Amino acid sequence: MKMHFPVLFLALLPFSSNAQSDTSSLSDNHILKEVTVTATRKAIQLSATPFSVEVLSRQKIEERMFRSTPESMMMVPGAFVQKTNHGGGSPYLRGLTGNQILMLVDGVRLNNSTFRYGPNQYLNTIDPFTISRMEIVKGSGSVQYGSDALGGVIHVLTADPGYSNSAKLMGEVNSRYWSGDMEKTIRGGLTYTSKNTALTGGVSYKDFGDLIAGGSTRKQSPSGYKEVDADIKLKFKIAQDFELVAAHQFVEQQHVPVTHKVLLENYLLNEMTPQRRNLSYIKLIKENTNDLIRSISLIGSYNQTDEGRNIQKNGSNTLRTEKDQVGTIGLTGDIHSVFTRFWTANSGVEYYRDKINSSRTDINLTSQSNTNLRGLYPDGSTYANLSVYNLNHLKAGDFTFEAGMRYNWLDASIYDETLGEVTINPDAFVVNGGLSYNIGVHNIFASVSTGFRAPNIDDMGTLGIVDFRYEVPAFDLKPEKNQNTELGYKLQTPKLNATLSLFHNRLNGLITRVKTGQKIDGYDVYQKENIDKAVIKGGEAALSWVANKNLQLNGFIALTSGENLTANEPLRRISPLNSNLSAKYSIRKFNAIAEWVWADKQDRLSAGDLSDNRIPAGGTPGWDLFNAFFSYQLKSHTIGISAQNIFNEDYRTHGSGINNPGRSVLISYQWKFGFLN
Repeated sequence: MKMHFPVLFLALLPFSSNAQSDTSSLSDNHILKEVTVTATRKAIQLSATPFSVEVLSRQKIEERMFRSTPESMMMVPGAFVQKTNHGGGSPYLRGLTGNQILMLVDGVRLNNSTFRYGPNQYLNTIDPFTISRMEIVKGSGSVQYGSDALGGVIHVLTADPGYSNSAKLMGEVNSRYWSGDMEKTIRGGLTYTSKNTALTGGVSYKDFGDLIAGGSTRKQSPSGYKEVDADIKLKFKIAQDFELVAAHQFVEQQHVPVTHKVLLENYLLNEMTPQRRNLSYIKLIKENTNDLIRSISLIGSYNQTDEGRNIQKNGSNTLRTEKDQVGTIGLTGDIHSVFTRFWTANSGVEYYRDKINSSRTDINLTSQSNTNLRGLYPDGSTYANLSVYNLNHLKAGDFTFEAGMRYNWLDASIYDETLGEVTINPDAFVVNGGLSYNIGVHNIFASVSTGFRAPNIDDMGTLGIVDFRYEVPAFDLKPEKNQNTELGYKLQTPKLNATLSLFHNRLNGLITRVKTGQKIDGYDVYQKENIDKAVIKGGEAALSWVANKNLQLNGFIALTSGENLTANEPLRRISPLNSNLSAKYSIRKFNAIAEWVWADKQDRLSAGDLSDNRIPAGGTPGWDLFNAFFSYQLKSHTIGISAQNIFNEDYRTHGSGINNPGRSVLISYQWKFGFLN
């Protein structure tokens, strides 16, 4: 590690500060108490929950000017972000990623049955301008939210316009420019609030140029792409205790290159276009009916994802175009009950059904003739997911106890061209329990959670080239299961927050790609099987200290270790030891942050890591970088400047297919205005 990084960081502490959005909390000279709804499906203070939960507020995301939603996850202890390409960003939670992490948007599942094993790009289809807060539950979530939460849950809660006693109409304009033409973004939004009605929405346009890395790597081409986002949310009070919420979100990314394919695998063209998502939902919330049904929430949703891929090898006159479309209908209901003043519960039912359309067309660019072939997934397949759950919350003196259970049924109908229709009906039963004990400002907690991930269409029906291998279907897979045990400590005072957690996650029946010994188009052929057992263990420590009314210091360190017990080797793509230290300072209208981010080398590699061309020979080198962020507010205008990777470190996060930005400057401008207020 270069010694000038920590030395300079410590030297700059007295001159660094946080963005303006944190000014009020520092001026009040205390740390605000945060709550979570994701960990237990009811509002509970973070310090009281017996699970590991992190909250990223909108202000935390804005003050560091994150380009994308997944990149903000690098602020979370125990999380790491792999980037196959600039348009990707796959968060790892305690060593797991892809379809082993459950993602939610406003309580609606983002995961569908084509989410891939390993890194995927879908968290990057959420516009960070729309986020109110993100809640990250680590090591738990299957009981609360169902399949896929082996590593945890990432819950994105979008902006809530609220209500006001008198009619108000407000607007906001945001713009950003990143040096080297790496980003040009404009965002406009409007919010209307009144006593019984509220409406908010906006449109974003983003032009991301080729990413310029540090050191000698410099511009990585092709890597840039364009994106358009739009969103709207309506809230309406039907009665004093009865509310309707309706929302729609749209994102479309065009010509997103898979850079390492072009640079390392003899491709002339390898891109995703479009990457599109449309989510619509209606939520009804009824409060204060009676103790048995203190409140009830009903959500109806429709989520459609479209993914197109254009692929052409060097020297080939054939352009392959692939299109996958998944339409997901969702219906969920949750009842909150109050049995006694010590015992409350949440009970509910969830149903999601996917319909998959998948196609492939090979275009002869010389003759302009088309050949229609089977798509990556069996066209016309369906995947239904039904579950019931019960979560109990008990409070007795200084003790808080959480206990729950969920039963899940799956019905997958896969239409294979050779075998005809194949129907699979796996099921799973999971439980959890957690206990926390409060002693003044101290809280000790322990939890045990079992989880599962049902095999999906990507596991069972994939046929074609994925990453650097050729996959064939597998129809006899069973759910992956895990048991996560955790012990932790939380300290919360007006000036000091501290957390320490140790975890042990045992996984059984992991779905693993197994080499068949065959080759197709020069690629080794793989088929998935439930054969692996693994253990992931580690720990995290975090600290936040308000030193005085202006200065706040933050830091965390995270260690994760994974072993594939079946293969007797390290687990794939386990993140290295990493840490983040920052100092925030606010004075009047001027604010700044100094940040030092560090990761150790990762040379504990599995056989899959060794054959992955995205991982350098001998492993991924360690890195450390220094960032600085400044903002100044003048009435309704705010100007921000970000100086990133000041020492021009040439680095990539472990398992990534592209290096991160080098020395660069990002300038942002925000204008807030009102018409009626």
